[in-house]
Amino acid sequence: MTAENIRRCDWATKPLDILYHDREWGVPVHDDRLLLEFLILEGAQAGLSWSTILAKRDGYRKAFANFDAAKIVRFDEPRIATLLANPQIVRNRLKILAAIRNAEAFREVQNEFGGFDPFIWRFVDGMPKVNAWKTLSQLPARTPQSDAMSKELLRRGFKFVGPTICYAFMQAVGMVNDHLVSCFRRSALIR
Repeated sequence: MTAENIRRCDWATKPLDILYHDREWGVPVHDDRLLLEFLILEGAQAGLSWSTILAKRDGYRKAFANFDAAKIVRFDEPRIATLLANPQIVRNRLKILAAIRNAEAFREVQNEFGGFDPFIWRFVDGMPKVNAWKTLSQLPARTPQSDAMSKELLRRGFKFVGPTICYAFMQAVGMVNDHLVSCFRRSALIR
């Protein structure tokens, strides 16, 4: 199979999107730091395209201490002012404050469950849900699992974690495999 005739999900058309699709999207993530990264990035994406967030991802890693929750929770007003002036991230005060609050709630979950990973993967009983979509129009924006995740995260004080954001997070971290049946990545991710 040559690079020209590889079948991907239809949304992966730009270079960064293709790279992300081929290497990360739908790959099960069990690393807490990376789970926090995706949770913050998915919240930042609200109302924007994922391509925009991918283009700012390195900026986010630098601005948010490589998603080290212990460091993020110490961000104070001068640091928030610096973030609001940083063109390498989405400069939205509510989203920045949500990222800091989410790092706090994330640490609380880690302390309670021994990690964020065992907590979050409970919403799919610890195993990726494999779907068999033929077209992008079949993909849901939310599911009962993302609704339950959203409700629990909100109850625990997380922000920007509505059911649609939670479903996008689940797709990103491989809790669901939503690669189209025609996509070369789908079968590679089925265990």
